[in-house]
Amino acid sequence: MTTFDEFLNEQMKDEEFKKEYDALEPEFAVIQAMIDARKSAGITQKELSERTGIAQGDISKLENGSANPSLRTLQRLADGLGMKLKLEFVPVNE
Repeated sequence: MTTFDEFLNEQMKDEEFKKEYDALEPEFAVIQAMIDARKSAGITQKELSERTGIAQGDISKLENGSANPSLRTLQRLADGLGMKLKLEFVPVNE
């Protein structure tokens, strides 16, 4: 049986696939950062919803990648988590 990592490594040999996959990396990074922040705060989506006024269903959509958050929404989430939102532009070489 092939693991996902093995499958992904094989697909990454295709330049067009790799280009599309790499283009999605920032979106995946934001999603993972939201999930990690919520989990490190030790709260559920429902609790975060209560703290921010953002519907739990909307938080779920953000975390599963079926919705794109605005900066205002990200700020509300950060506030609800007792965290500071930090957005960076970094050189491509990093």
